[in-house]
Amino acid sequence: MACIIAQAITDAYPVRSLPPVTVSCSHEHHAWPGTVSISSPTLYSVINDIRHSLRQSGITRLVLVNGHGGNYVLRNVVQEASVEGPVMALYPPSSAWQRARTAANMTTDDHTDMHAGELETSILLYACPELVRDGYQDADHTADDRPGLLTGGMQAYTKTGIIGRPSLATAAKGKAAITSLVESFASCLDLMTGDDQDRDLRRVL
Repeated sequence: MACIIAQAITDAYPVRSLPPVTVSCSHEHHAWPGTVSISSPTLYSVINDIRHSLRQSGITRLVLVNGHGGNYVLRNVVQEASVEGPVMALYPPSSAWQRARTAANMTTDDHTDMHAGELETSILLYACPELVRDGYQDADHTADDRPGLLTGGMQAYTKTGIIGRPSLATAAKGKAAITSLVESFASCLDLMTGDDQDRDLRRVL
């Protein structure tokens, strides 16, 4: 998700893209073999080291494109880093996701469609259809009440990893969602750059 969004943004705006950090905090998925996670202090340190390295190169603006809800620590990274620089932002915020769902005429919302549902499957059908296995049309699973998610992980609420309604997904919805997320990034960029005269040379995504 993050790579798809980041690529769409770099295609539309004068920003530079860094290689993705592909392993992060996915501990709630531990029930599925093959899931690899790093601790939140490790993710914090990785992002902080990247930030310091960019600062030494004169980069003053950094946007983290996050594609995983379990990376809670990224909020703290951004909050603390923006004091001393580079100024950072976390994208997309929940408001941008909500606008994307509305723009794509999706039936579900962020809570009911938590994982591998209408939104994520639509984006993959649009951008990387080869990654969507046949059978998603009959794979809906809802679990709206998830009070013990942090304690028990997703295995307490789903056997497949799906919490949502992938049967509603279409490539057209995915395209509309990505288009909306790209448009919403404009306000993030404005917030980051302000009146910076040479901002085009100092943006990193």
